[in-house]
Amino acid sequence: MNSLTGDAANSLNTWTDLSGFAALRQTAQSDAKAALPAVAKQFESIFTQMMLKSMRDASSGDGLLDSEAGNQWRDMFDQQLSVQLSQGGNGIGIAQMLMKQLGGALGGSSDGATSATSGASGDSWQQRLNSVASAARNTGEKVLKLLPKDATDFVKQLAPYAQQAADKLGVSVRAILAQAALETQWGKHLPTHSNGDTSNNLFGMKAGSSWDGDKVSVKTLEFEGGVPVQKRAQFRSYDNPGQSFDDYAQLLANNPRYAKALNHGEDVVGFAKGLVNGGYATDPSYAQKIIAIANSPQMKQALAAIEQAGLKNAGAAPISSE
Repeated sequence: MNSLTGDAANSLNTWTDLSGFAALRQTAQSDAKAALPAVAKQFESIFTQMMLKSMRDASSGDGLLDSEAGNQWRDMFDQQLSVQLSQGGNGIGIAQMLMKQLGGALGGSSDGATSATSGASGDSWQQRLNSVASAARNTGEKVLKLLPKDATDFVKQLAPYAQQAADKLGVSVRAILAQAALETQWGKHLPTHSNGDTSNNLFGMKAGSSWDGDKVSVKTLEFEGGVPVQKRAQFRSYDNPGQSFDDYAQLLANNPRYAKALNHGEDVVGFAKGLVNGGYATDPSYAQKIIAIANSPQMKQALAAIEQAGLKNAGAAPISSE
């Protein structure tokens, strides 16, 4: 009989230990009852990480000493902290709640009456846990879909949406991804609601008088006469990243102001300058920043990685990293 009270369970003490997760998956397949306590704790650690991420995003802006490297180390710390909180003692109680709901106990045993009830209903704990995960995806997709580990992960998640937008606008997918990376710092900072939910607004799209959808009010940096000024503005909010890309592509395709940004193919420079000439952003260096990101080593490595993994739309032309 496989048991997670041994090496498999003990190895799940760091968020980077992939072998521990492999052992957990193997045990769950062969002995679901024994795997339930560890699975519940892993679910709690993921939820805790989401909560920490939301708390960080809801903070009052970046510190004076913040940096990209510092943010990465902070994210790593939060990931490890979430694992330690869930694995130690009773955690924050979510694993215990799941065990109670799914018919088990954190010690790995369940009473006969609970098991009999579950068997009679034909509803296994795996099915119910899948239902919980499905509900989390439906209500928490805003958070889960936009937690990229790095530039490559950011590109992998968003490349399919970017490819569709690029095809519609006749421009380079690198240009679309570069603008999204510029607006969100590679997915790390998006306009966020007061409860911590992300707006999924990847292009800094503001909510003007014609916008009747959900919106979020956040601080933003605008340039007036070349001088940066901090203001508060209303931004559009979307249910998922796909809606953000669709709305962005529709704006550029239908607004005559951005006609000069369209149909540039792999000419990222022409696209970026067309955006600025159309008044998309007030930052005088906006075009140069898009160009720099599109041609950066991070972008080239990310696009090369998804090419190798075959992560491009069926029938679409290869994504160029040149």
